[in-house]
Amino acid sequence: MSREPDAGLPGEAELPGDYVLPGTLSDALRTELIAFRRDLHMHPELGNQEFRTTAAIKARLEAAGLRPQVLSTGTGLVCDVGTDGVRPMLALRADIDALPIPDTKTGVPYRSTVPDRAHACGHDVHTTAVLGAGLVLADLDRQGLLPHPVRLIFQPAEEVLPGGAADAIESGALDGVGRIIAVHCDPRVDVGRIGLRIGPITSACDRLEITLDGPGGHTARPHLTTDLVTAAAKIVTEVPALLSRRVDTRSGLALTWGRIESGHACNVIPQHAELAGTVRCLDLPAWREAPDLVHAAVDEIATLHRAKSQINYIRGVPPVVNDPVITELLRDAHAARRGSQAIEDTEQSLGGEDFSWYLEHVPGAMARLGVRAPGSGSRLDLHRGDFDVDEEAIRVGVELFTAAALLDDHRS
Repeated sequence: MSREPDAGLPGEAELPGDYVLPGTLSDALRTELIAFRRDLHMHPELGNQEFRTTAAIKARLEAAGLRPQVLSTGTGLVCDVGTDGVRPMLALRADIDALPIPDTKTGVPYRSTVPDRAHACGHDVHTTAVLGAGLVLADLDRQGLLPHPVRLIFQPAEEVLPGGAADAIESGALDGVGRIIAVHCDPRVDVGRIGLRIGPITSACDRLEITLDGPGGHTARPHLTTDLVTAAAKIVTEVPALLSRRVDTRSGLALTWGRIESGHACNVIPQHAELAGTVRCLDLPAWREAPDLVHAAVDEIATLHRAKSQINYIRGVPPVVNDPVITELLRDAHAARRGSQAIEDTEQSLGGEDFSWYLEHVPGAMARLGVRAPGSGSRLDLHRGDFDVDEEAIRVGVELFTAAALLDDHRS
C-alpha cells in the first residue's frame, strides 16, 4: 500500500531499521492500567447499567486533560484526542459491559465482587486498552506528534441485542468519524499476537421466540387434539432442515434451539408450547432474508400440524465485515510493533458482535487480540465464569491502537 512521504513520521514501508515508532506504553502506565482493569473486573456491570464503569473512565480521561462526553443513554462515553484535524477521525472502540454469569475463578485477588456478574468476555481488557491508547495519544498530541485527531468510543450494552452500538451511533458517536477499529479478546491466540481477516470475521446473530397454541386433551385421543408436543418437535427438527434447502449452503444460515417447554403431565396433551433459539448466518445478504425465510418455514410446519403459531423474530446484529484497507492498517500497525510474524490469519467466528453496526456507516476492522499465556495450553473459552487473560494483552492492545493512529496518516 502506498504511503505519502513525511519527514516527521515515516510510513511502515520506509521505517529505518533503528527507528522506533512512538506511542509505546511506559512501565508506570502499564502498572496503572493493569490496576484499572482489575478494578473493572471486580465491579462488573450489565448492559445499560455501567454507571460506575463510565464514571471511572471519565475521571481518568479528565485527569489527563481530556473532555469526555457521556452518551445520551446515560452510560458509555466518547472522547476526542486532538482537535486540529481536517480529515474525518479514526475511532477506537471498546465495549464496557459484563455478563450475567458468576465468576468462578479461584486464586486471583480481582475476582468479581458482584454476585452472578463477571467480565467473562474480555470487555474490561478492551476498555483498558482503548483508555490506555487515549492517554498515550494525548501525550503525543501535546508533543505535536499526533497527525490527526482520534475518537475514543466506550460503548455500553454490547451483550444486549441488538447491541448498544446502535444507541451510541444515535447519540452521535460516529459524527466526524471516517473509519473505526476495535479488538476482541481471543483465548485461542497467544498474547503478543493478533488474528486478522479481510471480509466477514464474525457472524450475524438473531433471536427467535415461538409460541404454539391449540386445543389439548387426553393422550389416549390425540386425533381429537392439536398435538402440540409433536408439532413443537417437528418445528425443532424440520425448520432448520427447510432453511438449509432454501438458502445457499455457503451462507451458513443455521437455526439452533436453546429452549423448548410444554406440558406438565405424561397423559395430557398440552394447549401451549414455547420454543426459543438463535439464528446465525455467515453471509450478509442471507441475513437480510432470514426473517422471512424463518417465518415461512415455521408457519408451514405449524399449519401442517394444526397448531397456531406466533413468531417473535428479534433482530440482533449483522456480520462484522472487515474493510481491506483498514485491515491492512491494523496489519501494518502490529508489524511495526512486533513484526509480521506476530500476525496470524483467523477464521470467521459464529459469534455475533455489534461492532458490525458501526460498519454499516463507516469502513472499519476488528482484530483478534491474543490473551493466552504462551505455553500455557489453556483452552478457556469466552463466556465462561473462569475466563481470564494474560494482562500483557493490555500493552499489546494499547500499542496496536497507537500505532494504527500514527500510521493512519499514511493511508493513500
